[in-house]
Amino acid sequence: MIWMFRRFATGLLAVFLFGVPCGIAIAQQGATQPQDVLRAEVNQGTVGIISGGVNGTYIRIASDLASVLDNGNELRILPIVGKGSVQNITDILYLRGIDIGIVQSDVLTFIARQGIHPTIERRIRYITKLYNEEFHLLTGEGIKTIQDLAGKKVNFGIAGSGTYMTASTVFKDLDIEVEPVSYDQALALEKVKSGEIAGMVYVAGKPTALFRNLQGTDGVHLVDVPATPKLLETYLPSLFSHEDYPLLVPEGEPVETVAVGAVMAVYNWDPKTDRYRKVENFVKAFFDNFDEFLKPPRHQKWQEVNLAAVVPGWIRFKPAEQWLDTRSTSAGPGYNLEQRQMFEAFLKFMQEKGEVGKTISDKERAGLFNQFLRWQQGQR
Repeated sequence: MIWMFRRFATGLLAVFLFGVPCGIAIAQQGATQPQDVLRAEVNQGTVGIISGGVNGTYIRIASDLASVLDNGNELRILPIVGKGSVQNITDILYLRGIDIGIVQSDVLTFIARQGIHPTIERRIRYITKLYNEEFHLLTGEGIKTIQDLAGKKVNFGIAGSGTYMTASTVFKDLDIEVEPVSYDQALALEKVKSGEIAGMVYVAGKPTALFRNLQGTDGVHLVDVPATPKLLETYLPSLFSHEDYPLLVPEGEPVETVAVGAVMAVYNWDPKTDRYRKVENFVKAFFDNFDEFLKPPRHQKWQEVNLAAVVPGWIRFKPAEQWLDTRSTSAGPGYNLEQRQMFEAFLKFMQEKGEVGKTISDKERAGLFNQFLRWQQGQR
């Protein structure tokens, strides 16, 4: 009996030591398959968008994209806080999980000149232009033109910021050598007022709160930035009107400047890759549902977006181009979205200069558009 009990106990111990772990291993092995399936489902439609700082407009735009477009595992937007346009391009190129980035439209020009990323023009595309941010050049007494700043101290903003990048590009393109300094914008404004520095650059959507309450008696004023052919290779013409800055710009005396666009950038993926498919899916959902971004509570900057707007120096991502081509054709003979966008920008510019009335009838608009078409044909 004793020996039978010992054999039973030994067998039971063997089952405990070897059989139970084996059973656990089999159970775990069986559980891995559902986990792998779930992992694939969760990741199949995820699109990471690198944006801007926590208090900026870029992160708000990315958050709106997530709120409107999220559709379970089919499409899920992950808004990610970024560190400026140059870093966002680097992240699109190299950081895992980043599919799209919101950047300033002049970032490619800056990167190419600095030699930061070779062949950048072949590696990056854009989905759409978003909205404009104006180039504010505020100076103190004695400065009447941008050329008067030659050799003087001008605040370009914090090194690495979008304003610093744009200021560097604009002054280089205008062939004006200044002494760049880097202060935060609030401190720079005080230094311009005191005369410690001659001027400051601030790239922001008009009207910016920093300048909203300024007036001529503060000893500062906005200076014209001429839209030269060289600048127009990268930037768009714009104006500051009395309505933008009532205390700073006299009525009927608009200040000319240039604007840099915020752009939705993407890596130029091979059409055969899964990443291309995911971004293509995003583009279709975004463009198909664009009207939803024009409704409250979405950011007011969506009102400025035209999906067909052309960005100088950039090439559009093919799925976005194909979507626009299809809609242009189906909208009717002779209707061209990009052409219409050019006309609307031209009309707004002429209205701000006072050469066209603020309010025009549909008949007057149609007549102006026909004149615009004839002028455009004559330029070819």
